[in-house]
Amino acid sequence: MAAQKSAPDTTRRSEKSRRAIYAAALELVAEVGYPRTTIEGIAARAGVGKQTIYRWWGAKADVLLEAFLDLGEQAARDAGKSEREPYVIPDTGDLAADIKAVLRATVDQLKDPRFEAPARALAAEGVVNEQVGREYMAKLMEPSIQLYVDRLRSAQEAGQVRPEIDPRIALEFFISPLAQRWLQYTGPISYEYTDTLVDYALHGLAPR
Repeated sequence: MAAQKSAPDTTRRSEKSRRAIYAAALELVAEVGYPRTTIEGIAARAGVGKQTIYRWWGAKADVLLEAFLDLGEQAARDAGKSEREPYVIPDTGDLAADIKAVLRATVDQLKDPRFEAPARALAAEGVVNEQVGREYMAKLMEPSIQLYVDRLRSAQEAGQVRPEIDPRIALEFFISPLAQRWLQYTGPISYEYTDTLVDYALHGLAPR
């Protein structure tokens, strides 16, 4: 009696294709930039038909943003963080130390070649392409911004930050200068730099 052949695992095949598409999209946008990255190019490099991509995503921006989000999730898994455990900025009771720690992690990520090239390409395209910019903000930036909002509100509840402070404005003292320096190459980014941002933001510039 001939051995019965098992049915092909379409779930595994689909996941393999998805991973190949993510990798191809991130590689291409780093190599040729967002405008020259195409669905056809992603499909060719991933070894899939372009209809496979269109079946899962509506446009190349959707592919790239999802690939970038997945890259962040992979980094979290590599760091030993559970997928089911949402990331929060730790609350040790020391606001300065907690913000400094998360900004140091951000510096590490911004300097990581896996993240830097696609992040720059997407951010740059978002400046001139409103749709990409809004999607970049909603899918990538907003979740991170909310982490700062939550931590600052916790500090307000603990009496460490004035109650009338708007956390969404206050967090810009930390993240906006870092983003500008990184995007425009106005200076090096380092732990010392982000630690200083936190000290200036929390303690002000006037003599104490």
